[in-house]
Amino acid sequence: MKYKEELIAATEKLKSANVPDHELDAKLLMEFVTGMSRNDLFLHGEDEMPEAEHLRYTEVIDTRAKRIPLQHITGEQEFYGLSFKVNEHVLVPRQDTEILVEHVLSLLKPGDSVLDLCTGSGCIIITLLHENPLCTGMGSDISEDALSVATENAESNGVSSRLSFIRSDLYKNIDKRFDHIVSNPPYIKTGIIETLMPEVKDHDPYSALDGGEDGLVFYRIITGDAKDHLFKNGTLSFEVGVDEADDVKRIMEENGFTDIKIIKDYSGNDRVVSGRADYDS
Repeated sequence: MKYKEELIAATEKLKSANVPDHELDAKLLMEFVTGMSRNDLFLHGEDEMPEAEHLRYTEVIDTRAKRIPLQHITGEQEFYGLSFKVNEHVLVPRQDTEILVEHVLSLLKPGDSVLDLCTGSGCIIITLLHENPLCTGMGSDISEDALSVATENAESNGVSSRLSFIRSDLYKNIDKRFDHIVSNPPYIKTGIIETLMPEVKDHDPYSALDGGEDGLVFYRIITGDAKDHLFKNGTLSFEVGVDEADDVKRIMEENGFTDIKIIKDYSGNDRVVSGRADYDS
């Protein structure tokens, strides 16, 4: 079959499997298998696809049709212009999280230190340090497998000399203070997880999704213990789920944070809550 015909057939297969963005995914997987750009594929659409490429393309399309995330097939995801390794042990970095990164970037000064709780792939802390070569950081996660992925990502993105990772249940194994704490913690209500897309509920780590009955468990713990890990006037910044911003703001107010801001994402949803600690360290 010709490249163009293969692409049409693949798109229909993914559409029949109810894959979101089936046309885009078919194109991206074609690029992944062939190594050609979208422009190259357009120019060579009438060429016959070699048998080896045909077999490989059929394999990855069949895999995607089973609702395996695209990024688990390609093994990577772009985030804030950087490339991150991803697999079944970490959440796939999402564009909404770039809002959190952009906000924390606006807070950082040369020499600042940052703690990233529930670091997962490391995309938040790695991006922050990549954009701020005079800052240092630590990433914490309870999953050893996630930390292994994060370590690889730190090395590939050139920040490993300024970044350490620690296996810890939130603050349990952390005894330092930082200028900033940032976190994209599990925030999905337990009862909602089974209603999510198969790519998420069946393939993202459950522990990285489940935020307890009301979705706020981690926000309470992280905020409540932040005073022991922030310098005075340090900041705490969260990504939050839809409809959680007001609750997280209240939690931060109850724990002595001031100058609390709620920031919207590209779709107009409240996505980031950030405040400043004004208590003595």
